[in-house]
Amino acid sequence: MGVSKGPLAGVRIVELASIGPGPHAGMMLADLGADVVRVQRPGDGSAAGPMRAQLRGRTIVQADFKNADDIAAVRGLIDKADVVIEGYRPGVVERLGLGPEESRARNPRLIYGRMTGWGQDGPRAERAGHDINYIGLTGALNGIGRKGERPVPPINLLGDYGGGSVFLVLGIVTALYERERSGQGQVVDAAMVDGVLTLAHSIWILSQGGVWSDERGANLLDTGMAWYDTYRTADGKHLAVGAFEPQFYAELLRVLELDPKTLPHQMDPAGQDILRKTFTDIFATKTQDEWAALFDGVDACVTPIRTWTEAARDEHLRARGSLIDVDGILQPAPAPRFSRTPPATPEPAPAQFTPIGEVWT
Repeated sequence: MGVSKGPLAGVRIVELASIGPGPHAGMMLADLGADVVRVQRPGDGSAAGPMRAQLRGRTIVQADFKNADDIAAVRGLIDKADVVIEGYRPGVVERLGLGPEESRARNPRLIYGRMTGWGQDGPRAERAGHDINYIGLTGALNGIGRKGERPVPPINLLGDYGGGSVFLVLGIVTALYERERSGQGQVVDAAMVDGVLTLAHSIWILSQGGVWSDERGANLLDTGMAWYDTYRTADGKHLAVGAFEPQFYAELLRVLELDPKTLPHQMDPAGQDILRKTFTDIFATKTQDEWAALFDGVDACVTPIRTWTEAARDEHLRARGSLIDVDGILQPAPAPRFSRTPPATPEPAPAQFTPIGEVWT
């Protein structure tokens, strides 16, 4: 790889290949300038096809974990690393001789990031699971969906990434900062169930205060209120409406040419069906583009709902350069942004493996 740029330049990371949040965390760390070496087993197809783009900015090596010499070579990389990322079930890396206790005995400054769904302990720790299972157990999935209907999985953004890779990266960066004072590394146990619970902190507080109900679609921000919902337009597309604050709600009604005196109060739970039908009927009279033009420059919190394809052409995202071309594939740019140490444009995933003995020599 080329010379690293970004706030994490100089940080060496060994990523033991996994799927989902592990490689996503590795990508984010590499985007921010870290020198990330991904260790894959021969024949590993976990990042084949389009998903290979997520391996941008890495060096990739191969190691057969059943071969003692290869294990020794990986152990040698870990001895030189600042961070290890692994996403296996508890006990797997220990059986390989690459676990945190052994690794930190050889490299006391090592930060060992462990990414799992259930965490390193607890009765479910060694059981299989996916994003939908983790968010289901925390209560988060139960809160997503329409009133009287079944819960709707929000793709795998909430558990794998929001509660997973983002918290793993946060833990690693925090441990790196702490190491500057103590000189010691530590283990970061990043469990998706913990991350999702933290993301839902406000809902937990509101529910215990009697402000948020367990009933789906009956609360402030879960489509229980007509002014925080999606609406179909005349051309079959949709709008996102989030007119929460009174001043934004007043602007919504103004553009829709509605007199608030003829409507139920914005916050009246009993009046939401009337408001929703009113909004539904009006939004169905114009196309998405027509509504976007009417709300352009208006602080009513009404925006078009883009498809993935349409988002690539969105004026705001294009102006910010939020999507970039890397090796012919349009993908998100590194985030967040830094004023003094901006990351470089990511290099594409390497086409060839690097011999493990040539890394960090």
